[in-house]
Amino acid sequence: MSTNLQTMTLSVPHSGSIESYIQAAGSIPMLSVEQERDLAERLQQDGDLEAARQLIMSHLRFVVHVAKSYSGYGLPQADLIQEGNIGLMKAVKRFDPTVGVRLVSFAVHWIKAEIHEFVLRNWRIVKVATTKAQRKLFFNLRKAKKRLGWFTHEEVQKVATDLGVSTKEVLQMEARMSSHDQAFDLSADDDESGSFAPVQFLEDKTEDIESQVIADDWDNMASKRLYSALKTLDERSQHIIQTRWLTDDKTTLQDLAEKYQVSAERVRQIEKNAMKKIQAAMS
Repeated sequence: MSTNLQTMTLSVPHSGSIESYIQAAGSIPMLSVEQERDLAERLQQDGDLEAARQLIMSHLRFVVHVAKSYSGYGLPQADLIQEGNIGLMKAVKRFDPTVGVRLVSFAVHWIKAEIHEFVLRNWRIVKVATTKAQRKLFFNLRKAKKRLGWFTHEEVQKVATDLGVSTKEVLQMEARMSSHDQAFDLSADDDESGSFAPVQFLEDKTEDIESQVIADDWDNMASKRLYSALKTLDERSQHIIQTRWLTDDKTTLQDLAEKYQVSAERVRQIEKNAMKKIQAAMS
């Protein structure tokens, strides 16, 4: 198949509009099994780029879901999503609809692989110089290192003396600057050569990411419906429902009775009526 999916660009904004991108990705309808198989067959047999585009667009929400799990590394969310999108495009290119699995189950490995590569490349930069002293050592060490080989003992001593740090710190920084991570996935040159990469030895323990994303979407929609329904109540009923059910430190009927100068039974009645109104509004 001569289709070149790498020519497709999925630009992820780096400004505050990232939230708009995430909302837009979540609003694209998911494909049924039949729709997905039909599009995959058109791509595989005819090199149909429009079919590839639809497969990619309908799975952008899954990339966002996976990318969010890497937010703890301090890297821009837009960059994580962009890398995940590259993995998605690679997966779509390789997807075989005759195997009998959904695209999302196949694509999650490629999405994670691209994000892993990005994290490994950039996490080292973050780790190399995390304090002011380490940043000074890092940049000065780069200037002091005149050749590709490792420092000799005398060179380590000299750098440590010149920069006012211990020899241990010099050696640790040199190791960080000189080390290389093995690629998680094959490079483009090795893609068709029969070479192997760590990704090919991973056991498949992926959770059902499709069900996970659908459940998250449902929870978000349910929360929006709940708070819309709450707004239809009067102020007192809203406060009773929120303090009785929607906070960690829940208020007792007696406390609310004292606040509104009514009996606890009256508060219970107000609560019961409010719950009926909410259920009716949400349905």
